[in-house]
Amino acid sequence: MNRQTFESGAPWESVFGYSRVVRAGQFVYVSGTTATDTEGKIVGSGDMYRQTFQTLNNIKTALESAGARIEDVVRTRVYVTNIDDWENVAKAHSEFFKDIKPASAMVEVKRLISPEMLVEIEADAVIAI
Repeated sequence: MNRQTFESGAPWESVFGYSRVVRAGQFVYVSGTTATDTEGKIVGSGDMYRQTFQTLNNIKTALESAGARIEDVVRTRVYVTNIDDWENVAKAHSEFFKDIKPASAMVEVKRLISPEMLVEIEADAVIAI
C-alpha cells in the first residue's frame, strides 16, 4: 500500500515526530488539529465556537493536501477543555458535517498543549475509489 505523509510546516511536527496528515491508499488520517492560523497563532482565544470552526477549516485544508475532501470524513474525535461548552462545538461541527454525519466522539480533557487552546480535533477519511 502506498503511504504518503504531508506536513503543515509547523515546527512541532519535527520536534514531536509526526505528520499533519498520513494517506495510506484511500485512507486519510489527520492528526490532532487546533485553531491556529497560518502563522501558528491561536484564533478565537476564549471562544469555543470560533476555535472549533477554525480547527475544522484547518482539517479541511489538511485533507485537501492529501487529495481528500471534507465529504470523505468518516470519523472525528473532538477533545475539549470544557464539556459544558459542548453546544458551541456542536454548532461548528454541524456546519461542516450536518449532511455527512461521520462517526464522532467528544471527550473532555484536563488541558491541551497551550492554555489558550480549547479544542483539538482528529479526523479520518476514506476516499471513494
